[in-house]
Amino acid sequence: MSQDLLAATTAAVRAAGDRMLTRYSPASRQPDLPELLKSLHGNDTAVADVLRPALTDLRPEARWLDDEHGSGPLPAGEWWLIDPVGGNVNAVHGMPEWNIGVSLVRDGRPVLAVVHFPVSGETFTATEGGGAHLDGEPLRVSAKTALDGALAGTGQAQPGYDAELFARIGASFAAMSGAALYVRISVPVTHQLAQVAAGRMDLHWQFDNVRSHAAGVLLVREAGGVVTDLEGGPWDITSTGYLAAAPGVHAAALKVLTA
Repeated sequence: MSQDLLAATTAAVRAAGDRMLTRYSPASRQPDLPELLKSLHGNDTAVADVLRPALTDLRPEARWLDDEHGSGPLPAGEWWLIDPVGGNVNAVHGMPEWNIGVSLVRDGRPVLAVVHFPVSGETFTATEGGGAHLDGEPLRVSAKTALDGALAGTGQAQPGYDAELFARIGASFAAMSGAALYVRISVPVTHQLAQVAAGRMDLHWQFDNVRSHAAGVLLVREAGGVVTDLEGGPWDITSTGYLAAAPGVHAAALKVLTA
């Protein structure tokens, strides 16, 4: 993967982050759901309006998806997969845990990823076979070898998911809490995946596998982590769930989740 393409994509994502910072305020407080939804949509639109023309210029043949909750297979070829504001619900409530995420997927396989955190200024990047980096410095997953010292995390089911899935999430949280040092349930998912890639967290699991998570998956893989489906098979963009972890704790974490 061309380093020029990575650099240009990173510049576009940072520009989108700058645009989003003009809309973000730590003092943000929407009075009701309609105003909150309006802010969510406005944030997504503002970021997409920066990214779409920039990324189209970089890769005119690549198609475009900015459906952050989309799942399932993609037709062959290249696709820009965009999560305009990962953790948008945090942003509209004035919290700093949100990001701009982009991945380039080729024939169902992520080959480039940029995840930018505008509030902290950190930018995580990865290319297939080229490693993962944080602001240009190489990343490596943690060297943990036991769950009792591990920081674990999972995301949050989206509204509309059924009671059975919520029960499964709760049961997995309870099980992992009994095995790991600490477990977080938070969004955005790409935030946790970036922390696993950086060795700040040790594992992340998810009972859904939306396409916009591909950027975080590539970060973990290229930082030396192991990403599988929840049966231990190879992760795929069509997998129904996944576990991303440091090699030393992956097997033990999978055993907890499948017990």
